[in-house]
Amino acid sequence: MKFPNEELRYEQLFRVTSKFHSTMDIDAVLEEVLNTLQDVYPSFTYTLFLAHDNTRHNVIPIKEIKEYEHGDNSPVMQAFVTGTLQLDNLVAENMSNIYAPLKGRQGIYGVLQINAHDVVEFPTSEIQFIELLANTAGHAFENAQLYQQSKQLIADLQLINETSHKLNSNLRLIDTLTFMSSQIKNSFGANEVGFFLQTNEQIEVLPGSTTFFEEGHGEPYVLFSLDRILSEKEPLFIGDLQVEPVFNGFSYRSMMSVPMVQRNEILGVAIVLHESPYFFSFDKFKLLQSLIHHSSLAFTNSILREELEKLVITDYLTKLYSRNYLEDCVQESLETDAFGTFILIDIDDFKRINDTYGHQVGDEALVQIANLIKENIRDNDIGARWGGEELAIYLPKVGLTSGIAVAERLGKRVELQSNPKVTISCGVATWYKESKETFQALFHRADNALYVAKQSGKNLVIASENKVVEGHS
Repeated sequence: MKFPNEELRYEQLFRVTSKFHSTMDIDAVLEEVLNTLQDVYPSFTYTLFLAHDNTRHNVIPIKEIKEYEHGDNSPVMQAFVTGTLQLDNLVAENMSNIYAPLKGRQGIYGVLQINAHDVVEFPTSEIQFIELLANTAGHAFENAQLYQQSKQLIADLQLINETSHKLNSNLRLIDTLTFMSSQIKNSFGANEVGFFLQTNEQIEVLPGSTTFFEEGHGEPYVLFSLDRILSEKEPLFIGDLQVEPVFNGFSYRSMMSVPMVQRNEILGVAIVLHESPYFFSFDKFKLLQSLIHHSSLAFTNSILREELEKLVITDYLTKLYSRNYLEDCVQESLETDAFGTFILIDIDDFKRINDTYGHQVGDEALVQIANLIKENIRDNDIGARWGGEELAIYLPKVGLTSGIAVAERLGKRVELQSNPKVTISCGVATWYKESKETFQALFHRADNALYVAKQSGKNLVIASENKVVEGHS
């Protein structure tokens, strides 16, 4: 084979060096190396083996060094480990191979493999040119990589700063976690993000988790993560979940799991998934750890604040809402809804229960009825302890007929399921926007109806029109 003259080679070297100094794009550097070689040696074939993940380029042939098939003693590995150019003259095949390391000041970033067909032995001048080109490319690659790493570091610091600032603004838990989930999905390219709290050996899916986790599909990932994290006390970074028999055939391959820790206690775990294997870099793993570390205090504060708020608006015994909270909800409904129904409930002969069985059993009876109320109303209905043995229910946007039906159904269930057996009397009152009624007036109508029920034999439901509705006895 006839090699190009020295002047042409070094014109190309000058051109490619100028190009290297004008770009900080790693892909552009790698593509320019191969373009230059193809201009100088158009009949040769080339492969780049890189130490880092740069295989995303669709135009030039790039592989990771770990993919090289011939083991640690291969010329590729020798060039990479020693930093010296390796020659492999294959006389029988009438070809030569050159393996030139891409060296920078801080390390070796890959190996350029050149397959020279119809060349038994490279002239020294060609070897020197290829070595010089590879070294120039190595320095350019290093500069571009350092530049991109610095940009990524700045972006990561901005992400942590923005996240910390947002989390310190006393968001509610759902807002905190929804924000965190959005940040992680956008910055990490994740398919699924989940946050989980472990309390009393139960695992709670926290708000803000993606639908995959909220619907329970992610349970194997959660149980696996918590088991490993609790036993090893370390976060998990798994490039391919297929190596774990439990995940054989599962959709998601890459997983990062980071514990949420407060005062050296593992409160729960954050899990990030992607369907492709080895999708997340180790740098992303370290960033996730930093984010969760900075966020754990905000999570804990949000949880404690909402628990405190719940205590303030919740009756300590029955775990129903407080009277004040129910009044506030009714007042808001009076201002925004078209109608609603208020039910006032009294346990019949409650004093007899206390006198016969003691106050503890009386409290248990109250709790039983409170639990039945919770089971018989919708999520947006309000069940409350009104005071003593009196309870109350507010049904927004529910008319009188439906309200009576709710009260009757509750009365029947109390009579059948309570132990010791008790009954309840109910007064039902409905308001309509056209009447412009106040809450005090609504309450008095329900209270009057309840009084009639108690005077009429108890275990009854009476509507505010003072019309007796069929009882349960």
